[in-house]
Amino acid sequence: MNKNYYAILMAGGVGSRFWPVSTNEFPKQFHDMLGTGETLIQKTFSRLSKLIPAENILILTNERYNDLVLSQLPQVKQEQVLLEPAMRNTAPCILYASLKIQKQNPDAVMVVAPSDHWIEDENAFVHDLQQAFDFCQEKNALMTLGIQPTFPNTGFGYIEYNKSDENPVKKVSQFREKPDYETAKSFLHSGNFLWNAGIFIWSAKAITEAFEQFQPQMNALFSEGLLVYNTEAEASFIETNYALAENISIDYAVMEKADNVYVLPATFDWNDLGTWGSLYEKLPKDNQLNAVVNANVFLENATNNIIRTDAKKLIIIDGLNDYIIVDKEDVLLIYPKGKEQEIKRITAMVTK
Repeated sequence: MNKNYYAILMAGGVGSRFWPVSTNEFPKQFHDMLGTGETLIQKTFSRLSKLIPAENILILTNERYNDLVLSQLPQVKQEQVLLEPAMRNTAPCILYASLKIQKQNPDAVMVVAPSDHWIEDENAFVHDLQQAFDFCQEKNALMTLGIQPTFPNTGFGYIEYNKSDENPVKKVSQFREKPDYETAKSFLHSGNFLWNAGIFIWSAKAITEAFEQFQPQMNALFSEGLLVYNTEAEASFIETNYALAENISIDYAVMEKADNVYVLPATFDWNDLGTWGSLYEKLPKDNQLNAVVNANVFLENATNNIIRTDAKKLIIIDGLNDYIIVDKEDVLLIYPKGKEQEIKRITAMVTK
């Protein structure tokens, strides 16, 4: 394996739309959401390690999840787990990890990937990632993998590129915010829009130069730690300084400002597993289109439901259609699939 290949695995989110399974104490990336025998972070680490040396995969997470990471990824050493003492969105943690990697290996190229996404064809993913690495080794580029849209989704951001660009890797024209339904339909009709999956590839040199140009204050803050990165003093520096960083995403901080941004249309099927409905789409279903995880069910007049329990509990349902039914310890959620975006709001109300 190429010793210059690195990964930054983002594993600090809460996944509140998957409540009651996903909680602040035990978020969705640490659950076996698909009933495969592996948690989402385990599947993501395994996928990345097909191309990237395992010791070069860094996990960015909140400090409260340190023990979960180490227990689920026993091949990972403590120094590979970068702990965020405060929630500051994606830009600060990516800069921190990138400076740390660059100090260790100035020739590094890296991928930044969420830990909780679903990718079916892992060989296609590895092929696309290799193509992106090759491009970023040759060019001063900030790159992303764009997903071919399959329907007018209003929950994703979009990446626009020039229709006349026939190169495999395309120059990004602009990033577009989450659209309304009619705008999303026009994006699909245009044929030169991709979903933004939040998977980024660049060299250590390219991304640190971009932060220096577009986020000088944040860059100065984290550059003060260059002498202590990869030493025992690193943790103390981060504990003291991390919360001083601006709360901003990598998209707003860098990607939407830079003019050396490229996109590779992905060849793999992808799902961000952001809601119970998106999970439902990827689960096997019975003849009545019910998706069942772990549960032992008896169903009558029940269609298009997703049913999940922690144990082999018997669930009996009659007359429910298009519902989310989740049994988790002392919580039972029965909620219309069509209102799944409301679960985050409901969670905040009932878990105060």
